[in-house]
Amino acid sequence: MRTALILAAGLFAAPAAAGVPEALDQHILPGFDRFVQETGALARTAEEDCTAGTVAPAYHAAFDTWMPLAEVKIGPSDTGALSVLFWPDDRGFTPKALNGLIADADPVVTQPEDYAEVSIAARGLMALDMLLFDPAYDSADPYTCQLVTAVAVDLARQAETLQAAWADEFAAALRSAGAAENATFLSPQEAMRALYTQVLSGLEFTADQRLGRPLGTFERPRPRRAEAWRSERSLRNVLLAADAAQSLAHALAETDLPLTDAAMVSVREAAAKVNDPGFQDIDDPQARLQVEVLAQEVRSLRTAIANEVGAPLGIAPGFNSSDGD
Repeated sequence: MRTALILAAGLFAAPAAAGVPEALDQHILPGFDRFVQETGALARTAEEDCTAGTVAPAYHAAFDTWMPLAEVKIGPSDTGALSVLFWPDDRGFTPKALNGLIADADPVVTQPEDYAEVSIAARGLMALDMLLFDPAYDSADPYTCQLVTAVAVDLARQAETLQAAWADEFAAALRSAGAAENATFLSPQEAMRALYTQVLSGLEFTADQRLGRPLGTFERPRPRRAEAWRSERSLRNVLLAADAAQSLAHALAETDLPLTDAAMVSVREAAAKVNDPGFQDIDDPQARLQVEVLAQEVRSLRTAIANEVGAPLGIAPGFNSSDGD
């Protein structure tokens, strides 16, 4: 709390970086407010009726509100985001963790305050994705039903923790970048670069992971490596992630972004041609081509943002967004 007060005081000691307040006030902080609201509704729904058919709509609403925040992985979200959305999961840790809980009938599901101590693979949105949409799990089974509720309640608590951490401390650190008391961001430019990095790295992740992983190779496509394929959210998540990048880019920019907006139109047009929302048909050459085109358009969106937002910031096109510097 003392740190938060010091950083908040720094708001008056140094000018905020242009675009940083807008990114916080228009995109990030309202995003966490919505995520808290929808995960709270998800938890209440599961507590009243934890069967898949009842919980699924609230799950989708919560997932929708997470996607604009999913690739903002700085500050509290640097580690906090992992237990909200544990993916990719090449080694199948999520089914192993869930199956272990079910096999042992672990009483942790009746102790919500303790569920935060279980493996992150058994927490968050992807655990719910499996419990609600994989036929291997029966949400009508009493223990599985309790497990659904435990994951939902834990997710709502994670949302509240992240929201508070951003609102109470980290947002102040970004706003007061360059203030003498601010040891996190030594200049306004550092704060701006930190947020800009999230835009580019998020689009990299979408192209390389959300689209590249299920594509695999032509000889060996990997459709079941798609994100949230069981709930048929794979395409939906790509679009939400791209929309989020466009929104955050606009918040950071001081001018209009015609190239970025045109590139986003192309992303939507390419997405409209993808037939299977879970990317499960990409072993078909034509279906695969449509997903490849979508990946190209996402990369074009990244290039447009780099040119229209990064270049005015003095960040070279060859900047590696995953480095964070």
